[in-house]
Amino acid sequence: MLSLRQRALLGGTASGALSVGVGTLAVFSFINARVSDRFDTALLDRHTQLVVGLSVTTHDPDALRDLMFDPAYGTPYSGRYWQVSNSEGEIFTSASLFDGVIAEPPGTPDVTTLWNTRGPENEALRGAYQKITYEDGTVWGVSVAESQAQLVAERHAAQQSLLPVFALVGLIGVVGSLLLTSIILTPLRKLRSDVAHRWDRDEDLKPGDYPEEVSPLVEDLNQLLRRNREIVSGSRRQAADLAHALKTPTAIMRNELLLLSEAGGSTETAVEALDRIDAQLGRSLARMRALNTADLTHSRTELSHSIDRLARLFTTMAEREGKSLEIERDPGLWVRMDAQDIEEVLGNLLDNAVKWCKSKVRLTAGRTQNGIEVVIDDDGPGIPQDAHREALRSGGRLDTSVSGSGLGLAIAVDLLKAYDSRLDLGASNSLGGLECRIVIPKGTNAHPASG
Repeated sequence: MLSLRQRALLGGTASGALSVGVGTLAVFSFINARVSDRFDTALLDRHTQLVVGLSVTTHDPDALRDLMFDPAYGTPYSGRYWQVSNSEGEIFTSASLFDGVIAEPPGTPDVTTLWNTRGPENEALRGAYQKITYEDGTVWGVSVAESQAQLVAERHAAQQSLLPVFALVGLIGVVGSLLLTSIILTPLRKLRSDVAHRWDRDEDLKPGDYPEEVSPLVEDLNQLLRRNREIVSGSRRQAADLAHALKTPTAIMRNELLLLSEAGGSTETAVEALDRIDAQLGRSLARMRALNTADLTHSRTELSHSIDRLARLFTTMAEREGKSLEIERDPGLWVRMDAQDIEEVLGNLLDNAVKWCKSKVRLTAGRTQNGIEVVIDDDGPGIPQDAHREALRSGGRLDTSVSGSGLGLAIAVDLLKAYDSRLDLGASNSLGGLECRIVIPKGTNAHPASG
C-alpha cells in the first residue's frame, strides 16, 4: 500500500498536471480564437480597402492593381488575393492569382460574408465576399482571400511562445506540491519520531503539539501506551507472585530432603531434580518477564552501578574460596534494560566464572563503536569451541563435578535476546579460561539525561 507521502505526491502531481493541462487547453483555445479574430479583422479591412478602391474604378477595373499597394498582391501565388466580378460575368483579379480565380460563396450575399474556400493549386483560403451595388448602378461581387497557412503559422507561433511559460508554471506547480506535501506531513513525521522514541521521556505525548486532525490519534496512542504499561506491570507482578509462590514449597522440599539426608537416606538424585526444577522455573519466569518488558517499558539501568553492586557481592564470595575478582568499567554506562534482567545475566555469568575459575575472574565493561560490551574472563578450564552450542543449550552441562543446573548461560541468552543483545563465548586471551562477551547494540543504549 502506498504511504501517505507517496499518495500526497502522486495526488499533488496529478492535480497539478491536470490543472496545467486544462489551463493550457483553455489558453490555447483562447489564443486560437484571438488569432482567428485578428486574422478575420485584417481580412475585412483589406475587403473594405478593395470596396473603396473599386468605387472609383468601376469604369476601369484594371486600375485596381495600381490602387492596391500590398506587394503580396503582385507576387504570384503569394497567399493573398483579391477579385472583383460584374454582372456581365467579367472577372478582374490581383496579379497574385495569376490565371486562377476565387470561388464565390453560394447565393452571392449582399452583406460581407466570411467563408472558407479553395484557391490556386487547391490552396485552402479564408475569404471575405460581398455583392455591392455602386452609385453608378453597376453591381459587383467583391472578394479578398488569404491562405489559411498564414493563420496556422500565427497560431503555432503564439502557442510556441507560451509553451515555456506553461512549462515553468507546471514546474512551479510540482515544486509547490512537494513543498505542500512536506509541510502537511511534518506533523505526522514528528508523531512518528515521538512514538519511535516514546520511552526517551517518561511522559505521554502532548496532543496540543499536533494539528487538530491528529490530536485524537495522539490521545488514543497515549491511552494505548498507558494500557501497555499496566499490562507489563501486571505481567511482571504475576511472574514475581508465581516465583514467590513456588519458592515456599520447594524450600520445604529441600528441608525435608536435608532431614532425610541427615538420617542417612540417599537424596542426591532428588536434590539434583529439585535443582533442575528451580532452574527451569527461574528461566521460564525470567523469559516471561523479559519478553513483557523489553519492547513495552521505558526501563533504563545504569549498568555501571549494577556492576559495582554485583562486584561487592561476588568479591566476598570469591575471597571465601581464596579467589579474586577484578573489575574495570567505564563510568556512566546506561542501557535500556530492566535492572533485574541485566543483573540476573551478570549474576549468572559471574557465578559460573567464580565457580569454575582456578583463582581469578576479571570483568571489564566499556563503550565500543557499535554499543556497549561487557567481558567476563576467568582462568578456569574453559569450554572447547565445538562445545559452545551445547553450553548455551537449555540444561546443557559439560561437567557434572560441580553442582548446578546448567541453565545459567541459557537464561542469560534468553534475557539478552529479548533486548536484541547477545552472548558470545570464546577463549580468554589474558587469563586462558572462558571468555563471556555481552554485546549490547546502540539501539539498546540509553543516556543519563533520559533516565
